[in-house]
Amino acid sequence: MQELKAFNEKRAEIYWWFSSLFARELTETELAQYQSPEIRGFLAGLGENPTLKPAVDRLVDALNRQMDREDGQLELAADFCDLFLKSDKESALPYASMYVGTTGLLHDEPANQMQDLLTQHGVAVNQDLNEPADHIAIELDLLGNMIIRSNELEQERHLNDALIEQEAFIRQHILNWVPKFTAKSQTLDAFGFYSSVASLLVAFLELDCAYLVGEEE
Repeated sequence: MQELKAFNEKRAEIYWWFSSLFARELTETELAQYQSPEIRGFLAGLGENPTLKPAVDRLVDALNRQMDREDGQLELAADFCDLFLKSDKESALPYASMYVGTTGLLHDEPANQMQDLLTQHGVAVNQDLNEPADHIAIELDLLGNMIIRSNELEQERHLNDALIEQEAFIRQHILNWVPKFTAKSQTLDAFGFYSSVASLLVAFLELDCAYLVGEEE
């Protein structure tokens, strides 16, 4: 069980990393860290998995090209704004309600469902992220919290039940819309940093689900 719990910690950290990328623009300091051996090593580790390698390669390519951009941080911040903060026609809005139910219209049901789950799991949303609960960053943050809290369980059968719950959450609340969000990102993100992050997220979610139901070792 200790090995599983250590692996869970890594899973949670990865989901929190994805969440942070979709929550707000990277600062100059944060962006500089992406050229560090630590983060490059982290990405290289993800790329060792054949399922993740194509998206990791695209992300690394974008990071390499980012170094040559004049006013790079401002340019990447503009990419974030253009891709996630404008109108539905101009942006790939990062809300579940844009892709499920009444397609293309913001509506309350996904946000209400997610708010109920946040309350059920006792997870508070960062007040700096003034977004509806169906924002991708909030859903991924909740998933990270679910994973870490499952590590508090002492009996193996309870931990296994928690893994099944996590797989169901991913399938029902994230993978039911994030592939469509990612596809739209691909068409709008000319530079390719954030669309590669979205592609990597989808690949990781699918891989994680396979692991959670025992199809991957």
